[in-house]
Amino acid sequence: MGFFKDQLSNVVEWEEFREDMIFWKWSNREIKKGSKLIIRPGQDAIFLFNGKVEGIFKDEGDYDIESQIIPFLSTLSGFKFGFNSGMRAEVLFVNTKEFTVKWGTKNAINIPAPSLPGGMPVRANGTFQFRVNDYVKLIDKIAGIRESYLVEDVKLRITALLDQLLMKWIAKEGKDMFNLQSNSYDIAAGIKTDLDMQLFDTGLTASGFQIMSFTYPEEIQAMINKNASYNMIGDINRYQQVKVTDGMFSGDNKGGGMASDMAGMMMGLNIANQVFEQMNNNQTFKTSSSSNGTKPNFCPNCGAKTTGANFCGNCGQKL
Repeated sequence: MGFFKDQLSNVVEWEEFREDMIFWKWSNREIKKGSKLIIRPGQDAIFLFNGKVEGIFKDEGDYDIESQIIPFLSTLSGFKFGFNSGMRAEVLFVNTKEFTVKWGTKNAINIPAPSLPGGMPVRANGTFQFRVNDYVKLIDKIAGIRESYLVEDVKLRITALLDQLLMKWIAKEGKDMFNLQSNSYDIAAGIKTDLDMQLFDTGLTASGFQIMSFTYPEEIQAMINKNASYNMIGDINRYQQVKVTDGMFSGDNKGGGMASDMAGMMMGLNIANQVFEQMNNNQTFKTSSSSNGTKPNFCPNCGAKTTGANFCGNCGQKL
């Protein structure tokens, strides 16, 4: 008797577990008397009979199927194990964790732009998250005809939709084509909502969607970088001043010597201008002083000493 008992007992567990596996089905075998159900952390076990859900078990641990599982099954609660027969049922093990997947556009997406007849070619990359949230829909749409389901299967389905969704949400509300990164949060939020609707019927939900970066063609990116540098400087005169200042203090730069010489010339010219300006100011002061009504002590024409009269007594020059 003991020999037959050992032959008829078995263990129901997730035998082919992988971190990237969404569900795996234990099937085509009889559950014998004395069988055990093993549920590990992060797993749920769903008993199926004739394609219908009999019971869902979520607490991790080891369970005796005859005494701890069968009494809770919907239509099999009265099942009695015979001596040589078992119960034919399927057990679907579901990974309950949230999956994170990296995505990236394989080809550039031509986003419609008024100034570019062919559109703006843009690439993007990021991550998205999803998880199982409805077991009935999952079984009806996917698990009913598949023995397992991988993250890669979901990724292929989602990435097939991303090009259209990116075009939709980038073009929506006239996003700045040259500064998409600043609008990435709004674009990602819109895409997440649409993806969640696409996955709804399969029992999955999109719990997150992120855009890490947008990438432009090299020549367009160079134009964007140059425009940004000009905006940071403010105006072209300021830009030139900063470049000269950088040259003065960049001794390890090959063009540093020439830049320093140019800066020295400019500084010399500035000093000369200040000297000439000071001389002009002094001359103006003298001229204004001589025209304020005070008579000179000597005649500016012949040099004879004056006596305070309005005309020179020697040559008649007006004083």
